[in-house]
Amino acid sequence: MTTPASASTAPLVVRTVPVDLADLPLLDLLPDQDPVSWLRRGQGLVGWGVAARLDTAGHTRFSDAGKWWSETVARAEVDDRVGEPGTGLVCFGAFAFADEPGDSVLVIPQVVVGRRGDRTWLTTVSVDAPTLAPAAPPSPPAGLTFSDGARNGEEWMSVVAEAVGRIAAGDLEKVVLARDLIASTDEPLDVRWPLRRLADQYEMCWTFHVDGLFGATPEMLVRRERGLVTSRVLAGTIRRTGDDERDLALAATLARSSKDLEEHEYAVRSVADALEPHCSSMNVPEAPFVLHLPNVMHLATDVNGVVHDMASSLQLAESLHPSAAVGGTPTPAAVALIAEIEGMTRDRYAGPVGWMDASGDGEWGIALRSAMVTAGGVRLFAGCGIVASSDPEAELAESQAKYVPVRDALEAG
Repeated sequence: MTTPASASTAPLVVRTVPVDLADLPLLDLLPDQDPVSWLRRGQGLVGWGVAARLDTAGHTRFSDAGKWWSETVARAEVDDRVGEPGTGLVCFGAFAFADEPGDSVLVIPQVVVGRRGDRTWLTTVSVDAPTLAPAAPPSPPAGLTFSDGARNGEEWMSVVAEAVGRIAAGDLEKVVLARDLIASTDEPLDVRWPLRRLADQYEMCWTFHVDGLFGATPEMLVRRERGLVTSRVLAGTIRRTGDDERDLALAATLARSSKDLEEHEYAVRSVADALEPHCSSMNVPEAPFVLHLPNVMHLATDVNGVVHDMASSLQLAESLHPSAAVGGTPTPAAVALIAEIEGMTRDRYAGPVGWMDASGDGEWGIALRSAMVTAGGVRLFAGCGIVASSDPEAELAESQAKYVPVRDALEAG
């Protein structure tokens, strides 16, 4: 099912011009109505307003979105005076993890402000240029309380144990199991509050918000820029203690862990296999590095390639999703087991989220360390890769660590 926001076929009038905002943080510009963001270390894109929107679902959600975007781009009247990736006509998107259930969206903001290096620009879509100034600051959530989602800890450990049994029986090699946590609030959440805190505390991650889905993901599903493709693969996690010396020892332990190295190898292999048909050359490092984040450390590998076909960043994201890092190995068996035993709907959790410009360049992350805004608050998600040697109690502790970024971001400062 595909639903455009408007039946109008009038072309979008797009204008991008350089602006001077000094060092003003881009998130400070966001109003509370229809904000979108994709930021890392203060660089990236923010936007607001809705110039056009597509809602889609089902197994054709990616191709539907790609077709709508191509048609919209073809009709647009564009005056781009900056000429960087992310200038001109830009869409933001968030896609459901599974074919069913779950909805997906592409949205074209009326206003986009971007920053890359020492260049900052303003894009307007069929509206007059606004005065760029800090918006009124957000308020923290009122009456914040947390409760179990679809399963409590004991129930989820039983599901993990069942998955380990299935793996031991030879049904599959790895499955990623997720759980949710419910945050209730007295008033509707101003999503700018957690966005600002996530961007400040997790500046090495990509802080995003699209249509109620927000978070700070450490995992770049795919970036396409002028023919070069990059995918950052994370699989294998250990919680930090806050003691630098102890954490260095834990990082060394993680780098030698057969369980985590096995999980990581599955994820890297699935990404390399998905990208290979689109690339003329690829670089797949033999060993991962340890990525240090404030709350956890991950085994990480950056897979790079040169695109030889016309695949857009969204088409590449479709070919990569779901990778072993969020689904499992082999993927069909893992996704089937998720649907059978996980006991909840993922919605857009662990699906692609990001942006794309008219050339097809863009960045799509995996919606991890994320949450969905709901009518009564927020639904937080966390997932863990399960292999034959997984211990349910250790996986529960890992999932709780993965809640920390969003959970802390919701708290009053």
